Order: sequence, then structure tokens, then C-alpha cells
Amino acid sequence: MEFGFTPDDEDFRAEARGWLAAHAEGATDRGTWERTLGAAGWIGLGWGEGGYGNRRATLTQQVVWAEEYARSGAPPRSGHIGENLLAPTLLAHGTDEQKARFLPPVAAGEELWCQGYSEPGAGSDLAGVRTAAVREPDGRTYRVTGQKIWTSLAREADWCFVLARTEPGSVRHHGLTFLLVPMDQPGRIEVRPIRQMTGTSDFNEVFFDGAHAEHVVGGEGDGWRVAMSLLGFERGVSTLAQQIGFAEELGAVVRAAVESGAVHDAVVRERLVRQWAELRTMRWNALRTLGGSGDAGAPSVAKLLWAGWHQRLGELAVLVRGAAAGVGPSDWSASAPYELDAAQHLFLFSRADTIYGGSDQIQRTIIAERVLGLPREPKGAV
Repeated sequence: MEFGFTPDDEDFRAEARGWLAAHAEGATDRGTWERTLGAAGWIGLGWGEGGYGNRRATLTQQVVWAEEYARSGAPPRSGHIGENLLAPTLLAHGTDEQKARFLPPVAAGEELWCQGYSEPGAGSDLAGVRTAAVREPDGRTYRVTGQKIWTSLAREADWCFVLARTEPGSVRHHGLTFLLVPMDQPGRIEVRPIRQMTGTSDFNEVFFDGAHAEHVVGGEGDGWRVAMSLLGFERGVSTLAQQIGFAEELGAVVRAAVESGAVHDAVVRERLVRQWAELRTMRWNALRTLGGSGDAGAPSVAKLLWAGWHQRLGELAVLVRGAAAGVGPSDWSASAPYELDAAQHLFLFSRADTIYGGSDQIQRTIIAERVLGLPREPKGAV
């Protein structure tokens, strides 16, 4: 496969690299950083219609921006859920009024979003959601009651898109609706951070107790179609950017193997070479599906590839360091009992890679049923 960049793309790269060099260093507050990106027009490069405050960029230029951002060491994005998940979903299924209301604040970095999908009893099996939304007598407002879990960025988010059951007695993917819920509802929405074994709290529980929602995307009862469409956007350009970060992590593991002498072990060398080769394979697969291949199994294949790869890299990161991998960067204290170095954090956090975003088991089921045409897995009633 031939994939190259034009002179215009390289001019775009120079502009992106120069801007990031001038602005990224010292940027620590993620909310302020989102607004800085928005003011410069760097959010929403792939939105191809409407002029909602974003600059236009070709598909290859979007790849350029994603690669330069990953290489620059700029702060992690807190607006990526709104930009890369909500926005394309609204462009595909939203009304003109919804696009005009929600896309400009995302493009400006002024409103942050979180994703209300998984529940304690419906994690990877998303069709089992129990969170309910009841229409108010006014006919346009819903009262949302239930619990979501593993909700990234819920503490910072202004809005949450929620998959809820609006048809009493419905089961599985029937009777679901895709709602946009404002998070600032004291007494109706409670967010509880989940402390992880890394010592951080990237995920949260969210409790809805009669929370109000007015905006429905795609129509009442059509939530499953909208939700599946959204999940399909988690590939392509963002996957290529992710792989830049993966390459940097792999480089650090190789350097650690050289420093510790582990590289002289033939088994370790074979594993390092395999990681490199598999990363190249993932890049070509991402390029193959860039822009949408029409392959129903493409998102599932991509998730299976990178999740297992990253988890194995985490294992290698501690293996090559030997006993030193069990010692933290500083002495234990009550105020900082979980201080970890980069390799230890990679090892612990990557344990979740094969679970979040749809577990490996679910991805294999999707491929089996939707691509290979195998008999559907029996599902119990909810």
C-alpha cells in the first residue's frame, strides 16, 4: 500500500509542529489547553460540513496533526470525547439545531463531554443497560435514573451522552435512546471517582437520580443504532496517533533492555522484535481502514490488535528491568503510596486495555456474528 504526504501536507506539518513547539511546553491545565487549541482552530479538523468553528483539513492533514501532536509531548486531551465521538455522531444523526448548539463549543474547547455507556451489570454487553429515562408530562423532557460506571472525565465534563432505556419492559437493543445530559445538576447527578491500582482516578461512577435531559439524538427508541455508529468512529486517524505514542513507549522499553542487559537474552530479543513488527502491522491496518472501509469488523479487529499488543508491551516493560521493576522512584509515604515510574504505570494501566472500550471477548463475538456469519451467541433476557 502506498501512503504518502504531498507538499501541502508537509507545509501543514511545519505549521502544526511550529505551533505546538510554541504553545505546548508548560501547558498543564487541561481545560485551559483545550481553549488554547480551540482558539487556534486545531479542534475538529475532520468535520467536513457546517463551518462550526473548525478549520478544514484533508484526511492526510488530519493524520499529520495527530502524529505531530503525539510527538510534541503536548498535554493529554480532555476534549477528545466531544471532538472524536460526539461530534461525528451529531454530524451523522443530529438535527441542524443540535449541531449548531453543541459543535461550536466543542470546537472552541469550551464544553467537555463524557460517555455514559457502561453500567455495573452491562459493561462490555452494552445492550443490557438498565438506566431508565421517563418522558415528563411536558413531552420534551426526560427524567434519567440509573448508574453508569468507568466514565472517563466525568468530574470535568459539562455534558454526558447517555444510552438509556425509554421503553418500559424492553430488552436488549430495543427501546434504547441516545440522550444528551447536562452534568451540572446538583442533587440529581453524583460523580464518584474510582481509585485504580495506579493510584490515579481516571474513571468514575455516575449516579443519575431524576436528572433532566431535553436532547435526543436520532429519535426515541433508535439509541442502539446511534450508539453503534459512535463506536465505529473509534478508529482511523486517532488510531494512527495512538500508535505514535506506542512507538515511543516501545523505544523506552528497548533502551531499558539494553541498559539492563536483558537484550542479550534471545527470548527477550525475539519478543522485542515481535512487538516492533506487530506495531508496523497495526499501522498498515489503520491506513487500510482510514476513512472507513465498509468492513463491519474493522473496529473490532483494530481493538483486538492494539489492546493485546499494549498489554504485552507493559509486561515487557517490567520484565526487561528485572528486580529493579519492583522498586518505585521514591520511598513510600502515606501521602504518595502509589508513586510509580513510567514502566510500572504502563504495566499496571495496560491490564485494562483488553477490557475497556469493549472486551476482547465481545470483539471476537462481533467478528464471529457480523463478519463470519456464525450462529449468534444466546442472550438472556434483561
